[in-house]
Amino acid sequence: MGDVLAGLHAAWEFESDSVLIRYERGIRTPKLFQALGERRVPLEAIAGVTLTRGKRGTVVLRVEPRPGADPLMEAAAGQLKESGDPYRLVLPADREVLAEYYADELRALLTESGPAERFLVKPPEGPLSFKAYDGKATFDGRTVNFRWFWTGASSAKWKAGDQSFSVGELNGVEWRSPEVFEGHLRLLRRDAEVSGAQADQDPAAVVFGLGYGPVHESLPFAAAVLAAVRSSSPVAAVPAPRRDPADIAERIRHLGELHQAGLVTDEEFSVKKAELLAEL
Repeated sequence: MGDVLAGLHAAWEFESDSVLIRYERGIRTPKLFQALGERRVPLEAIAGVTLTRGKRGTVVLRVEPRPGADPLMEAAAGQLKESGDPYRLVLPADREVLAEYYADELRALLTESGPAERFLVKPPEGPLSFKAYDGKATFDGRTVNFRWFWTGASSAKWKAGDQSFSVGELNGVEWRSPEVFEGHLRLLRRDAEVSGAQADQDPAAVVFGLGYGPVHESLPFAAAVLAAVRSSSPVAAVPAPRRDPADIAERIRHLGELHQAGLVTDEEFSVKKAELLAEL
């Protein structure tokens, strides 16, 4: 079609094989939309189109992605609020006839339905990173790293040390929105049983809360990791880089505090201290 339909916070460009969604960067635009920038949705990734009445004199045009077609929606697992749905275009009610025209035109082009066998919508591009409550998560396209914060990480995570996971050793991700109780990002490993531990005790998870791990940072991160996992084969983990000596010293100091408080045994203190020194 090649036409553009502009609505609240976004504009949709209808092309012969896809819908290009460009999100605004205004101060009132949801931060997730700003983080996504733009997304090209192939027609083969769309299961259907709806047009409904919205709030306060608006209509809502929405494309329904096929299950398994978009890594962002797969990672979100139905947890996004309606206002944060990247597949909704809100329009003034006086544009309902125009929106209905585009909805009908788009429906006529759809040929696929049911679950998709692979991701059809491109994931957010890396490298990506965000700060959780108990650590910083980074992803370079091949490896996920968790670096713990001494102010927030549990003693269990300090004992385990900073973590590095190659996408080849992962089976998926579990994202729990920071907007609900016990929000977190957990990495699911291929050869490990499903962890029953709380996220704050699991070295394969980072915890959200108190402004840490917001949706617009942690969800694109989770989607990028999930997409990489689905398209990868097991590969060797990338060795962790050497740490800053000042950082090592701070970690040893905190380890000593845990030891004095009785949270770390003499043996655990000695082993962990030797591991930290070996990183210099």
